[in-house]
Amino acid sequence: MKTWLLITLTLSLMIFAHRSEAGITIEPEELYPGDAFIVRVNEPLRKLKGLSFNGREFAFSTCGDRCSYAIGGVDLNTMPGVYSAIIHFKDNKRVTKKLRVKKATFPVINIELPEDKVTLSPEDEARANREEELLKSLWKIRSERLWQGGFIKPLENEVSTGFGIKRIINSHKLSIHKGIDIKARDGEPVRAVNNGRVLLTKELFFGGKTIVIDHGDSLFSVYMHLSEYKVMEGDTVSKGEIIGLAGSTGRTNGPHLHFTFKIGDLSINPESVFRLKTIF
Repeated sequence: MKTWLLITLTLSLMIFAHRSEAGITIEPEELYPGDAFIVRVNEPLRKLKGLSFNGREFAFSTCGDRCSYAIGGVDLNTMPGVYSAIIHFKDNKRVTKKLRVKKATFPVINIELPEDKVTLSPEDEARANREEELLKSLWKIRSERLWQGGFIKPLENEVSTGFGIKRIINSHKLSIHKGIDIKARDGEPVRAVNNGRVLLTKELFFGGKTIVIDHGDSLFSVYMHLSEYKVMEGDTVSKGEIIGLAGSTGRTNGPHLHFTFKIGDLSINPESVFRLKTIF
C-alpha cells in the first residue's frame, strides 16, 4: 500500500512538473549581451509574482485569460555562460529555465568630434547631469501594454554603428555605444516602431532633439539627433507614424538617427527586439 502511494505521488509530481515546464516558453533560448527575450507562461497573471534573471527583476503582464508574459534583457556586461531565468509564483513555487548567453566581440572604432562636445565646461556638465537624471526618472515609469505585434524599424536604412561598439572619441575618451546609428539624410522621416505614448520631446546636450516613447511593460524606444519633432509630449502614436525628421543635433558629426530600446533602465540592442517573433 505504501509503495503504491509513493509511486502514485511520484507520478503526480512528475506530471505536474512536466505541465509546468511545458507551459513555459522562452524566445530565444540563446542570447548575446544586450539582447531582449520574452518569457511566456500559460497561467493567469494573478498567479505570478515576477521574473528574475542575473540579478534583475522583470514584471509579468497579461496576454489572455491563461497567458502571461515578461520582457527581459541581458546586460551588456554579462559574461558568456548558462544563466537561470526564474519564474516566481505567488504561492512561492518557482520554475527555473536555462538561458545561454553567448560570447560577443564588439569592435573598437575611432571618431572625431568638436572638443567642446567631449571635454565639457562646468555649465555643460551640469546640464548633461540634469538631463541624465531626467531620463532615469522616465525609466521608472510602468504602464500597461500599448504595443501590438512585432516592432518595425524607425528607418529602413543601413546601420552605420552597431550596438555595443567601443568608441574612442578624439583619441582619448572611451564611450560604449548603447544603441544603433542608422544612416539618414537630413530631414528624412522617422517612424514610431510601435504603438505608444510620447513621454519626452526635448533637446538634450548629447542626444540633441530627442523623442522617448513609452510602449508599456517598461519598454521604451529612444530617437536622438532629430532635426524636427512631429509629435508632442502626451501624444498617442501608432506603429509606423512619422514622429520626427532625422538630423544632426547634439553630439554628432553628421546626420543620422541614434536609436535604442530600454527595458526599465537597461539598454537593449534594437536588432534583438526587431527579431522577436512572439506576437500578442
